[in-house]
Amino acid sequence: MMKFMIILGITVFGSIGGWLGASLSHGNWLSGWSILLSTVGSFFGIWAGYRAGQSIGA
Repeated sequence: MMKFMIILGITVFGSIGGWLGASLSHGNWLSGWSILLSTVGSFFGIWAGYRAGQSIGA
């Protein structure tokens, strides 16, 4: 269950970060902002997924 929560966190927060980066660069999904914020979002997703997995007792 812990692995699922981490993968879910990476997917959700990485996508949100990529979307925010693309909106900063006028829809360019391969811009520096999009890649940077997607990476930051993914690392945050790892942490959030790990914490969520701990809180549900996985």
